[in-house]
Amino acid sequence: MSAQATAQIGVTGLGVMGRNLARNFARHGYAVALHNRTTARTDAIVAEFGHEGTFVPAVTAEEFVASLERPRRLVIMVNAGAATDAVIEEFAPLLEPGDMIIDGGNAHFIDTRRREAALREQGIHFVGMGVSGGEEGALNGPSIMPGGSAESYSSLGPMLENIAAKVDGVPCATHVGPDGAGHFVKMVHNGIEYADMQLIAEAYDLLRYAGGYEPAQIAGIFRSWNKGRLDSYLIEITAEVLAHTDAKTGRPFVDIVADQAEQKGTGRWTVQVALDLGVPVSGIAEAVFARGLSGHTDLRSAARELGGPARNVAIAGPVAFADKVEQALYASKVVSYAQGWNMIAAGSEEYGWDIDLGKMAVIWRGGCIIRAAFLDRIRAAYAGNPSLPTLLADPDFGAEVTAAQDGWREVTATAITSGIPVPGFSAALAYYDALRAERLPAALIQGLRDYFGAHTYRRTDSEGSFHTLWAADRSEVSR
Repeated sequence: MSAQATAQIGVTGLGVMGRNLARNFARHGYAVALHNRTTARTDAIVAEFGHEGTFVPAVTAEEFVASLERPRRLVIMVNAGAATDAVIEEFAPLLEPGDMIIDGGNAHFIDTRRREAALREQGIHFVGMGVSGGEEGALNGPSIMPGGSAESYSSLGPMLENIAAKVDGVPCATHVGPDGAGHFVKMVHNGIEYADMQLIAEAYDLLRYAGGYEPAQIAGIFRSWNKGRLDSYLIEITAEVLAHTDAKTGRPFVDIVADQAEQKGTGRWTVQVALDLGVPVSGIAEAVFARGLSGHTDLRSAARELGGPARNVAIAGPVAFADKVEQALYASKVVSYAQGWNMIAAGSEEYGWDIDLGKMAVIWRGGCIIRAAFLDRIRAAYAGNPSLPTLLADPDFGAEVTAAQDGWREVTATAITSGIPVPGFSAALAYYDALRAERLPAALIQGLRDYFGAHTYRRTDSEGSFHTLWAADRSEVSR
């Protein structure tokens, strides 16, 4: 086998992401083995992009493995779930101790933990590798979030750091932690991405139907925001989409797109896992539910005649209103990121990953979909206080969100009185208010739980748990 080994890394699964990742490696001087279930894709890459670097095509799994130098680095770029398991079952018997299988798809981190444990028994390293940036990022420099053993990263890491996006010369790739840590943080990244897009969509809706702006004008507003504290990839491309005119109808592009947002599942996973961990991620959850509601056209059609205020209620002072929408968008965005980082911290503690929260901000500054200028400030916040309990407790972020709250509240109130749904803005504001409240009505909830289920409660003036004998003389007993 070793006599034929000429490739430093191999990619199997040559869809758009796999193809572009392979090309990225080749462009950086690595010899890349290629394999696909159908050889036509392999041949097409060599024919079209062979000038970009060294590609070593293989027809069979055996040829593919034989072409890889030891320790073998085999990247899987196939659909999550059964397809990934099938590829692992095909290739694992052909590998030797010390070799590694790298799953670059959007796998559920629980599956990654299972696969890593099983392959570890065979002496094979399994790396669950989150990759963000879409097809452009995969080709030109993504954000890369590998998990797995430290030993595997010592061999694989330099290659990943080489092909990753760079910000200020720093690669957007780091060893996240053991087993499923990489896929876990990629999942949370996608959850934050859902929240980001929902908040942007709500800002657009408010500017259009309460501020009275047309899409092209809103594009200009977003371009101006992208020069300030909201500077980010998603704000940038929002302006591009809103400025686009449909060639067929001459209408704004946004008006001819069906208002049904689809999803692939990572946002839903984020919410499900957050519930398991007991971490409130209300901003992300509302974004997931909003997408779900948009797709329920049967429910929306059935409720179309429900009463409410008209949406086209252009308010006075649209310029001042736009400034307040910016405040609401920024404050809500900080809340969503704070919730995401809290979830990473909780997952790290639950699974013993020891994730460096500041490094997550570093590797998300470039390449990924949620890349934004203020991620460097998140990095600095955790550098200054690695045990920061929430971004909202950081003096700078806390002061900014507090300063934005008047506009945030006014915009949310305007949305409610105008019949414009803003689940993201309102959920973020409710979270902010809940954190700062001296007392929450949870005291009443716990009292009710004790009444019907004897679930006990704690007192503010005594240690221990207590129960009131509601059906008897209502005296209190210790439990």
